[in-house]
Amino acid sequence: MKRGILRVVSPLLLAFVLLGCTPKEPIRIGLLAGLSDRGSDFGESVRNGVILAVEQQNQAGGIHGRMIELVVRDDGQEREQAIKAANELIALRPDIVIGPVTSSMAVVVQPMLSQAGLVMISPTVASPDFYGKDDNFFRVNRTTHEAARQHAEVLFARHVRRVALAFDASNGPYSNTWVEEFTRHFGKLGGKVTASAGFDSTASPSFADVLKPLLASQPGALLFVASSLDTARLSQQARRLAPSLPLSSTEWAASAELLSEMGGDAVDGLLIAHAYDRDDPRAPYQSFRSAFKARFQREFGSFSLLAYDTANVVIEAMQKRQGNEDIKTALLKYGPYRGAQQSIVFDANGDAARQVFFTEIRGGRFVQIK
Repeated sequence: MKRGILRVVSPLLLAFVLLGCTPKEPIRIGLLAGLSDRGSDFGESVRNGVILAVEQQNQAGGIHGRMIELVVRDDGQEREQAIKAANELIALRPDIVIGPVTSSMAVVVQPMLSQAGLVMISPTVASPDFYGKDDNFFRVNRTTHEAARQHAEVLFARHVRRVALAFDASNGPYSNTWVEEFTRHFGKLGGKVTASAGFDSTASPSFADVLKPLLASQPGALLFVASSLDTARLSQQARRLAPSLPLSSTEWAASAELLSEMGGDAVDGLLIAHAYDRDDPRAPYQSFRSAFKARFQREFGSFSLLAYDTANVVIEAMQKRQGNEDIKTALLKYGPYRGAQQSIVFDANGDAARQVFFTEIRGGRFVQIK
């Protein structure tokens, strides 16, 4: 009889043991970024920062013993592809979606994901259209209004009084609001925007044709509101047409260190904003910098650091949330969050601010302006 009982009990014990050894269901984090468009260095920069944070956390044991699975979708910086990517993420039901990386894509996908009950957190979206709203969209970056005002003040302090602007109109929610606020604030300081010209980066524009009417307005500097690739090409044409004219660009062009490689000598002297202090000697920043270079065999760009911080904010909120707390509640409740350099503090609407630093490209290197 004992042998009979053992024959019944042993398989049950084995089943319980095997059940206890079954890996826990992973935590899924979505990532939505432009990875196949002509300005894909921006999306790749964000993706790499997120990948590094996720891999480091998984090496440390995941979140409460559950590994993180990163579900990546490419919006292609194009409306129909973004809709397709958003629908795929909705079907997969990740715990949260990091992205998108541009304001123009946020206009497309944010209503879709919000209606589906998914929380989004963008490292880089800056349009004020998404500021001050109690919704499912968190932002880690500062707004275009803050960025444009500071840029105007820096140029004015450098004795620039007349500026002409070239901007990428295909990312209108970002570019238009940036240009409008810069024009207003620069004028308030006593400067003047002599001319502005929009172009569509998706239509392979002639940058010489974009710049000629700007130069005809006799500016004291040219300012580009564009991606790193387009900033490099605009700079090349500007050096050909007006070799001595000072050049400047927004933080949009700081997505990667490759700007100096793409632009060559043409970007030497370019003034640009970065989302981090490149001279920071402290351990968290230096650790991130070393880990990024070891993982990807390149130096990081501004948006890799922003994305790394964003992913770590998500991870920390998931580690700290209690019981049935949803991720939105946790993100608002458990901050401030420590980034590689700066604390990330969300207000009640899920908006954060960011200190930036200005650099010049000198001899192919970014040199921070003191």
